[in-house]
Amino acid sequence: MAEGIAISVHDTVPVWRGDTPGDALRRSIDLAKAVEGFGYRRYWVAEHHSTPALATSSPAVLAGPILAATRSLTVGSGAVLLPNHSALVVAEQFGVLASLYPGRVDLGLGRATGGSPASAARLGDPRRLGFDAQLEELRGYFGGGHQGVRAVPEPETPPRFWLVGSSVNSAVQAGRAALPYVYAHAIVGGGAPEALAAYRDAFRPAPGQPQPHACVAVIAVVADSDERAHRLANAFVHGQIRMRTVDPESVLPTEEETAAHSFTSAEQAFLRSRVDPQFVGSPERITPRLSEFVARTRADELFVLTQVPDHEARIRSYELVAKIAASI
Repeated sequence: MAEGIAISVHDTVPVWRGDTPGDALRRSIDLAKAVEGFGYRRYWVAEHHSTPALATSSPAVLAGPILAATRSLTVGSGAVLLPNHSALVVAEQFGVLASLYPGRVDLGLGRATGGSPASAARLGDPRRLGFDAQLEELRGYFGGGHQGVRAVPEPETPPRFWLVGSSVNSAVQAGRAALPYVYAHAIVGGGAPEALAAYRDAFRPAPGQPQPHACVAVIAVVADSDERAHRLANAFVHGQIRMRTVDPESVLPTEEETAAHSFTSAEQAFLRSRVDPQFVGSPERITPRLSEFVARTRADELFVLTQVPDHEARIRSYELVAKIAASI
């Protein structure tokens, strides 16, 4: 975009009742093509495991068809959860992508496991290295090799490394490593100003990253009315409640199921805790709130996560957010 704050997409590939995982994955590709036209800069896919409601277990695999379907978007992971993987495998996967699409691949990394303890136990790096050691090894593969081992193919333009987190500790780690940083406000609301300030204070310039790049990932659901936006947003939170209390293997409920559900007081409290810190409403309501948030965090870029059961409404929300961002 020519003006306003830079905006990007964070996608968890939600699976709604009545849809297959294939439907959800194809919608992500369709969404990527749409947001490219709205001026979004990046399209990142998350990593989750053993969660049928989120069809996003393999960011590197999904990034390939999204790259093929778009022309200008930078595509990558938000994030590859490094404790789940061998650093060499990650380097090889993203080396393939960066060789095919030079200059268009991001490698966002996270320190969590994104699933149950049972799935984490089956996925983890067999050497059980700590995150710092894994990160050093991974970066080494894109600098000519690591301890005599090369990750092939070796792309002419390596992917750009990022760190994604939701704490001051992860922010400081990103700053000391001279990496761009994304604070996951979508997961932990309220801590972004402190985390981004800590990131900037800890930042150590390095070749290729002379300045800090501080970003925030937020949930945003924007519709033509506040009522419609909340009705859409509530469906995903209703799904989270069901996964915690009824069926951890369930997919996400429809908009109609959620509208017919009588929320208990505890469920209402959970709903408010998930929705209120985020950006849900009409453009008239969201514009001043988002503008104030960007000013308070001093964010350089916003990653937008929109999880709603109506695909056309999802695309429309991203279009409205793009218009809002252009005015900030």
